[in-house]
Amino acid sequence: MDRSVAGIILAGGQSSRMGGGDKPLLALGKARLIDHVAARLEPQVGTLALNANGDPERFAGTDLPVLADTVSGYAGPLAGILTGLEWAATNTACRSLVSAAGDTPFFPGDLVERLAAAARERPGAIAVASSDGRLHPTFALWPLGLGDALRHFLVDEDNRRVSVFMERHGFVRVEFPMIEAEGRRIDPFFNINTPDDLAEARRLLQSLQP
Repeated sequence: MDRSVAGIILAGGQSSRMGGGDKPLLALGKARLIDHVAARLEPQVGTLALNANGDPERFAGTDLPVLADTVSGYAGPLAGILTGLEWAATNTACRSLVSAAGDTPFFPGDLVERLAAAARERPGAIAVASSDGRLHPTFALWPLGLGDALRHFLVDEDNRRVSVFMERHGFVRVEFPMIEAEGRRIDPFFNINTPDDLAEARRLLQSLQP
C-alpha cells in the first residue's frame, strides 16, 4: 500500500456496447465487476473513491464514496480523473492519484507500486500503464497539481482527448507483462465492452482462480 496515493475507479461510462446500464454492476463470478476492481485496487492505495454519475445508492455495496463529475455534460474519462484529482487535493493528504477503469478486472496487483516508482524518476510526469506496447491511459498516476490545468483543458478548451493532455504535460510509459493463462497471453488490461467480452472474462476468471 502506498498511502501517498489516492485511487479513483472510473465507472461513469455509458456502456453503449453492452446495451446501456451500469456495466460495473454486472456479475463476474460470485461478485460484481466493480467489486473485483475495488478489491484489486484498494490494497494498493491510501484511500479510494468511485466516480459515477446518477444515483450513488446503486453502488452502496462497495462502501466507497461515490463522486459525480465536477464538470457538466458527459466529458469522458478525463472528467472522472479531474473529479478524483479535486477530491484527493481537498480531502486527503495524498500527493498523487491513480486512476483505474471500472470494467477491467485483471489489472496488475503491483500497478501503483510500479507507476509510483516511474513517477519518482520523472517528477511532475504522468506515469501511464502499457502492455504489449499499447498505452492504457485510464490506468495512470497523476500528480495532484495537474487539477487546474486539466480543468482548463476540459472546460475552457473543450478538449476531451486523454492522449493530447498527457502529451502536453509529459508522461512516462510503464510496461506490464502479459498474463499467461489457458496456454495463451492475455492482456492484464483486458476490459469488458461487449457481452462476448464478459463471457471471456468469466472463463478467464475460472482459469486464474487457484
